[in-house]
Formats: sequence, structure tokens, C-alpha cells
Amino acid sequence: MFEGALDNLGSLKQQYGLGKSATEVVLVIEAYKALRDRAPYPPSHMVAHLNGSFSFIVFDNSTSTLFVASDQFGKVPLYWGITADGHVAFADNVDLLKGACGKSLASFPQGCFFSTAVGELMSYENPKNKITAVPAKDEEMWGATYKVEGPTVVAGTESPMLSF
Repeated sequence: MFEGALDNLGSLKQQYGLGKSATEVVLVIEAYKALRDRAPYPPSHMVAHLNGSFSFIVFDNSTSTLFVASDQFGKVPLYWGITADGHVAFADNVDLLKGACGKSLASFPQGCFFSTAVGELMSYENPKNKITAVPAKDEEMWGATYKVEGPTVVAGTESPMLSF
């Protein structure tokens, strides 16, 4: 799934050797394959080169790997949560997840990616900085909001919602 648009699609097509008719979907799949098969760089490197408003989900059937990302401004909505049976679920429509996830539901953090290969949520702009889940108040629908810790923040808490 890819929602949104890439502002630098033309230059990325050139970088990945894709034809003029390649779409954002094709580009993200090819960039993911390059990351998986040939690249000695971390996943944050691949996502950091994407400029625009986007969110996407890639499932790699050959490795059973899930790779999810959202742009740095969160302009394209993406939600995630934990279902009653303990599975992680994603959707671009919050109403699809409300019934299955209850309060274990949140907006996917902007400027971040989640990969089952990496095993955690990471900021692609600041991949060395820890991401902290801030639990919502009991009366709120959302399970947590997320913040990327800066160099002045020393301690954080683990997310009760997404600890694997």
C-alpha cells in the first residue's frame, strides 16, 4: 500500500534505474528490494531519501518482513494498533481499526518507520534517538502518542502498547 506523492520521484527513478512510467508504488518496492538485497546501509537511509507526503506498507513475502513508514509531517494518515489477539494492525482509515484495537490504537508516528526485520519503531531522521510512547489519558481514545527523544533527554519509557 502506498498513499500520497513523492516530490522527488523523478530523481529517485534515475537513482534506482527505473523507467519514466514507474509510479511511487514501484519506486518504494524497488527501493525496499535494494535495501534488502544489495544495500549495506540501514533502513533509515532508504526512507530518508523520500521527499513528499506519504505513508506506505510493504510486506515482503519472501522474508515475511513488514516495513511501514510515514512522512516527516504526517500529512498522509496512517494508524496502527494491537488487536485483541495480539497482532499488529495498520490502516489508513481509523474506523477500520477502532473495533479491533480499542484503546490500543494510535496514529503512526510521523517521520518514523517500523520494520519487523529491525524489530522496533525508529525515526528515519534521527535513527539513533529513542522513541518514547506517551500513554493516553484514560478518557482519550488513542492508546499513545510518540515522541523522538532529543540529545537532552536521557531516560524514557517503553511502550506498553507495542512491546514485542
